[in-house]
Amino acid sequence: MRPSDLPDPQRALPSPLLETPVHEPGGMRLDTVPEEVPVALSYNGIAHAVMLASPADLEDFALGFSLSEGILATPAELYGLEVETGDTGVVLHLRIAEARFFALKSRRRALAGRTGCGLCGVESLDQVARPLAPLPAGPVFPAAALQRALDGLAGSQPLRQRTGGVHAAAWCDPAGNVLLAREDVGRHNALDKLIGALAGGAGDPRGGFALVTSRASFEMVQKAATAGITLLAAVSAPTGYAIRLAREVGLTLAGFLRPGRHTLYSHPERLDGSTRKDP
Repeated sequence: MRPSDLPDPQRALPSPLLETPVHEPGGMRLDTVPEEVPVALSYNGIAHAVMLASPADLEDFALGFSLSEGILATPAELYGLEVETGDTGVVLHLRIAEARFFALKSRRRALAGRTGCGLCGVESLDQVARPLAPLPAGPVFPAAALQRALDGLAGSQPLRQRTGGVHAAAWCDPAGNVLLAREDVGRHNALDKLIGALAGGAGDPRGGFALVTSRASFEMVQKAATAGITLLAAVSAPTGYAIRLAREVGLTLAGFLRPGRHTLYSHPERLDGSTRKDP
């Protein structure tokens, strides 16, 4: 290994944007594209996962991934986090409670992540669906809040405005105002970053809802429910597995969020005044 390949805690993270020359019929110009880098997560000195992610908000990503994957039960179980950068990528060194580290080793899970990969590296079918506690009944949101959130989402996506090529996960208050958003080339990563930001004190998962710019897969629902989010809205379609899990754990799942419409697939009682509900 060359010395330049070694992680360096003093080295700045790469930019999440890359300007590159492109060829067009009229000639050449500079285009801005989203960057992605390998991001390794190491727990108590043991490598656990390598994901491809946008190199931004990685502290939020580390905490959110750890919580949404069930590695940590609470943010207080994360004792320390160090970000190291090298030529080949970024290493997130997490120091966690010994009991959680022991449980992690017992799971014998080795992830090899790709952009938007989902459940890469799960060793058995039993590891796919973790037991989840039922979500509480409230709160109830006005259906118009979904439209307000959709209207306000674009202004919270600076990377998408520059590149058109990243996903976002936004946190919205009960009225639908976008309070917080995280972006990433991977839809799971964006949601993990949002979960990490909320867990770090940026918001209360019980006091609002999440909006994602992707389809709502099983893992997106699982991550949201693990974080205590009671309503997840997606601009694209859900999967059947996601719908079944949402109904089971008590999460309200909305899909195909578009101007003037949405479709509800589970627990419509949390949306007041909605005209599109489950059978």
